[in-house]
Amino acid sequence: QATPSLWQAIVSACPEGVRGLRMLAGGEALPQALAATMGELATEVTNLYGPTETTIWSTAARLEDLSGAPSIGTPIGNTRVYVLDAELRPVPVGIPGELYLAGHGLARGYLHRPGLTAAQFVADPFSAPGERMYRTGDIARWSSDGQLVHLGRTDHQVKIRGFRIELGEIEAALQHHPDVADVAVIAHRSGDRHQQLVAYLVPDPAAPLPGDLKS
Repeated sequence: QATPSLWQAIVSACPEGVRGLRMLAGGEALPQALAATMGELATEVTNLYGPTETTIWSTAARLEDLSGAPSIGTPIGNTRVYVLDAELRPVPVGIPGELYLAGHGLARGYLHRPGLTAAQFVADPFSAPGERMYRTGDIARWSSDGQLVHLGRTDHQVKIRGFRIELGEIEAALQHHPDVADVAVIAHRSGDRHQQLVAYLVPDPAAPLPGDLKS
């Protein structure tokens, strides 16, 4: 089991060393090209999805058709998954919505952060009174064969090598520099390479771009 970033490094450096393994990938989005490469080497490829707030894994998919975007599968045992619109109504098959998770693996909340807990752990209208569900911030849709397809985020959070990164926090830090007028940060992927953070800076017109920002 490894993140897609680590699997990419492994299959690039020593593909024969992992041939025949059962490969499990999770922690960040699995690119289609990498999934296809893993499928050529592995006896089985499983794509896993789930945030820390739901005790790591919430859905799983054994990848067999690697011709399209890898599915994140269906809920594991004791887990409920909802794809909802802004009014917390289930969306039809094929329509994007926000992904919510519930079930026995759900955390109680964030330690000493009641405001954030209330915002992210909301009442589950589809279960018994008092049950809650976690608002993941991920966008997904149901496929016609009952599989979940991950489409992206509702905010500027990205995952790189399994770590959550808030792009807005990086932008705010760069904007503290006295010679920066504006900035935008994105997660960029070139081909099959790992994602990298790239900052686009607008320097203050009255000052040249300082050397400490060029790299």
